[in-house]
Amino acid sequence: MQLAGAGIVLLTVREITRGQITAAAGRGAERVRHNLIDTYRRGGIGATQAAVTRLIRARGPQLVLLLVDRDGRFLAGNVADWPPTVIAGGEPQTIEIFRIDRELSERMRVVATRLPNGARMLTGHVIESELRFARAMEEAMLLAMALALIFAGMAGVFAARMIERRLGRTVATADAVAAGDLSRRVPLRGGSDAFESLALAVNAMLDRIAALVGELKMATDGLAHDLRAPLTRLRATLERALAAAPDEAGRAMILRAMDEGERLLAMLDTALRITRAEAGLGREAFGDMDVAVMLADLADMFGPLAEDRGMSVTTRADGPIMIHANREMLGQALANLVDNALKYGAGEVTLSAEATPREVAIAVADHGPGIPPEVREDALKRFGRLDTARQEGGAGLGLSLVAAVAHLHGGRLTLGDNAPGLTATMTLLR
Repeated sequence: MQLAGAGIVLLTVREITRGQITAAAGRGAERVRHNLIDTYRRGGIGATQAAVTRLIRARGPQLVLLLVDRDGRFLAGNVADWPPTVIAGGEPQTIEIFRIDRELSERMRVVATRLPNGARMLTGHVIESELRFARAMEEAMLLAMALALIFAGMAGVFAARMIERRLGRTVATADAVAAGDLSRRVPLRGGSDAFESLALAVNAMLDRIAALVGELKMATDGLAHDLRAPLTRLRATLERALAAAPDEAGRAMILRAMDEGERLLAMLDTALRITRAEAGLGREAFGDMDVAVMLADLADMFGPLAEDRGMSVTTRADGPIMIHANREMLGQALANLVDNALKYGAGEVTLSAEATPREVAIAVADHGPGIPPEVREDALKRFGRLDTARQEGGAGLGLSLVAAVAHLHGGRLTLGDNAPGLTATMTLLR
């Protein structure tokens, strides 16, 4: 915008300057023209011819005069021939021609007049020097603008580097916190500028986040302990009641209550895992692992269950594919995906992994009915269960846990179409 504005200003100054030069020259040419017309009216062509000669001698080198008869023959003046582009009686115009005894052509502002006897008269003013001066001014302005742009660019680069250097501390701290190091803080320099104020605000925010995460960890650990204890006692009581049940109907009801207790305990454990993963807890257990080996282990573990359901589990991963991850949580997430594929899918379940320098994409695909695109987002929510899933056990936390684990590893979970079937892909940072 600044460059465009400077260009507009330069063009405006150029047009104004040239307009003033040509206007002043035009007014001078008109005055000479009127004087010579008065001379012609008083003394005829002879007096006009003498006046032209006298004006050339008196007015100096900037005056342009030419008087020709009706046949175009030269009568007086400092221009040898009538310019072919100039029409007598027309508007003033700028032309470039040679004057007598001049080696170079010159630009001049002229006006042409036809006299009553058919003769033609050209009056004008040389503006070559004024236009050259204007051109020099334009070049000087262009040079000044170019230098200003250079200095502005240098100042911009310097300012950008200074800002980048000052903000680099904050960015590095944010990256470290995003990677799981909640103890990192922005180094302070003791200044009083806006960057130091930003660092103080970021550090205060990180202190608050660290305190909340610590409180969350304590709360979730306490909740897990407080709820597991009564659930364990409930199971022990049901086991004693099962042993003392007088008939099969009572035993069946007790067994059903025990199953519901197990389901409630599993839901509690999964919900706590999701909460801890979303809070970033678990990065302290990250280590290097081979995804291809984990997929092979999952295929071996779920192979017999798949055979019982008339399905199969295969792997497709060109190992080794190394990743820095929490082995336990990633294994639990992938096991959830495989378990869902066996419950709701059909045919062959394929476990695959593809790696790039920055990411690893782990996919579990089946050939079942899949999930319609419009409800896939709902399927990722906590306790989000589709109508078709209600026929099976579960609480709708499996995909939520997988999404939370993917987020913990700096990635995401996406659901796609396997045509037919569903493809669940975890994309994780390496």
